[in-house]
Amino acid sequence: MKTKVVNEIALVNSDSIIIKDVASAIDFAIAIKYKLNCHKIAINKTAVVKDFFVLSNGLAGEILQKLVNYHIKFAIYGDFSKYTSKPLKDFIYESNNGDDIFFAVDEDEAIEMLSKQTSC
Repeated sequence: MKTKVVNEIALVNSDSIIIKDVASAIDFAIAIKYKLNCHKIAINKTAVVKDFFVLSNGLAGEILQKLVNYHIKFAIYGDFSKYTSKPLKDFIYESNNGDDIFFAVDEDEAIEMLSKQTSC
């Protein structure tokens, strides 16, 4: 896992899965928040378990709600074009029009989206 801070945003890039369930997501986010003093986190899609993108299992909703409760602005970046699920596409669209959770094409877009958000 590689981590760097840009504009008070923790950028995390990993070839292995970091977020595999609610507990691992919270542990990861809290560690980043307190070790790096960042309330904004961007992580590459490869570091998130594939089940996250199956909305019917509730994993994404549960994880993202916890992050919002902890006042963490969060972005996942990567190629989402292979997903054909209309509910997932709608979820990504709605998230990107909100204030807390974002889905970006790449790290630069994630930085741009998170930079527009004020910290808590």
